[in-house]
Amino acid sequence: MRILIVEDERSLAQIVANRLKKEKYSVDIVYDGEEGLYNALEGIYDLILLDIMLPGINGIDILKKIKEKHIDSKVIMLTAKGELDDKLLGFSEGANDYVAKPFHIDELVARIGAQLRIEKTPSDTLTYADIELEYKTSKLRNINNGDSVGLNNKEFQLLEYFMNNPDRILSKEMIYDRIWGMDSEAVSNNLEVYLSFIRKKLKTIGSDISIRSVRKMGYKMEQQ
Repeated sequence: MRILIVEDERSLAQIVANRLKKEKYSVDIVYDGEEGLYNALEGIYDLILLDIMLPGINGIDILKKIKEKHIDSKVIMLTAKGELDDKLLGFSEGANDYVAKPFHIDELVARIGAQLRIEKTPSDTLTYADIELEYKTSKLRNINNGDSVGLNNKEFQLLEYFMNNPDRILSKEMIYDRIWGMDSEAVSNNLEVYLSFIRKKLKTIGSDISIRSVRKMGYKMEQQ
């Protein structure tokens, strides 16, 4: 899951980003309204944390543009203001939730989880065919024989993306935008390297799942 933080308080944005990364989210940060709008309209984010008071373009105007362009990212508004009219304005423009500063980081994480319908508990997993991805432990498990193997952060994100899109061809551009995002300086062979690691780990646990290259199109996860 990929999250964009649009927040001009740099220290706050970094604290939130660090916590979300521990929760296995992929996070990008921008600090002004113009850059926030540009990135929000890319449509690659599952959720956007959007401050109302921003330099350049304010959060409400960004929200309006997101909705005009039919971007389906969830939006949680962040603001130092706590007045009712600010909440009503945000909701009237299509915000999914509203958190007033100062907030407790655990509450924010819970609200994000509610919007994305993910509750990170030890038993939570993502399953496809004979494999299971464990959110709490970052392990990949074969549900038939019980064998498991640990994953690093990028391996976890890639597998999650493929498992949420089984039997679908994902282009290199789609994968880079989703996994590496705007902070990527990744060279063209980075993806193949990580996919090679993942394929070896699938083989290690005896899975029937493969991620194959589709000529000139991208990659596809499927059951052999």
